[in-house]
Amino acid sequence: MFRISHFMRELLEPTPLRPARQPTGPVVIWNLVRRCNLTCRHCYSISADKDFPGELSRAEVFRVMEDLRRFGVPALILSGGEPLLRPDIFEIGRRAREMGFYVALSSNGTLIDEHNVQQIVETGFHYVGISIDGMRETHDAFRRKQGAFDAALRGLRICRQHGIKVGLRFTMTEENAAQLPQLLRLMEDEGVDKFYFSHLNYAGRGNKNRESDAFLATTRRAMELLFERALADAQSGRPTELVSGNNDADGVYLLRWVERRYPAQAEHLRRKLVQWGGNSSGVNVANIDNLGNVHPDTMWWHHTLGNVRQRPFSEIWRDTSDPIMAGLKARPRAISGRCGRCREFAICGGNTRVRALQLTGDPWAEDPACYLTDQEIGIEESGHGREMERRPVAL
Repeated sequence: MFRISHFMRELLEPTPLRPARQPTGPVVIWNLVRRCNLTCRHCYSISADKDFPGELSRAEVFRVMEDLRRFGVPALILSGGEPLLRPDIFEIGRRAREMGFYVALSSNGTLIDEHNVQQIVETGFHYVGISIDGMRETHDAFRRKQGAFDAALRGLRICRQHGIKVGLRFTMTEENAAQLPQLLRLMEDEGVDKFYFSHLNYAGRGNKNRESDAFLATTRRAMELLFERALADAQSGRPTELVSGNNDADGVYLLRWVERRYPAQAEHLRRKLVQWGGNSSGVNVANIDNLGNVHPDTMWWHHTLGNVRQRPFSEIWRDTSDPIMAGLKARPRAISGRCGRCREFAICGGNTRVRALQLTGDPWAEDPACYLTDQEIGIEESGHGREMERRPVAL
């Protein structure tokens, strides 16, 4: 995750560069249930509205949480499917809070209503993230259900009314990119303080729909829009959080943007970005699916490192006999192509390995979704910039 607002505040009020704080363990995104009331086009877990056999029991979940806490995992993001369709989601959430985890709920928002909001409050989730794919017609088309937008917005408002910290999540494709400004206005109108912008990653249904991935020029404009909004909020003192995910080239593009706008602060920001270090799949981000399989992150469901029913997560996560885990944990990672020659490799860490694997069959090839030109990343070869000539979506 790239914390755009954090770096904008750093730009305006620089802080000393201190030794990087090493996380005690990875953030775990946990797909507790695969069942979902929607069949979204970009779903990485390919969920459906049916029960999936073999899911972890509550006792197994509690046992795994004990191991995660001993291992130093600081945060759990409880996801699905739709996690509210798991009957014991509130018991799991409460136990996680009691154990000292930061606990977030990742929901499509449509099932949050007056009947369960008090349970959400009493569970004590630190944060509830609700996915929005565009305005009403677009969102309903992506979610494949008429009325999904209104139901999600209702859920968001109910959370706000009950004092629950809530945020919007948006996955951009070429089909919904033009609605990003409207969604940022929606964020402001609804008094929401957090906005998570996700680049499309090629996993699950997202892989099947990768032909609709946003053109590189559109991605650049979208990031500039987010930079400008985050800067304006920081200047006005508004405590918003704009973050992005699934494309660590965002850090390099921010540096290029700062070099043009605030050249005097560019070197300081570069040092901060290098300290951030980019992609952390398999290092500081982990995934456990509904069956207990462990993956380097949520986009790696096709690659299993082990199962928590057979081995503790803490043992699986430290095991580098798996070549994918060995490669992800290597510093620096051995990546070829443009990524390997990029002068800003220390900032993004080679970006997202899943896209490279899906398009080339090689997880260590260059990330095809890097949207910077050859000149911007300091390599001589020409050709990658040709995609920039395609007409971007107007934002």
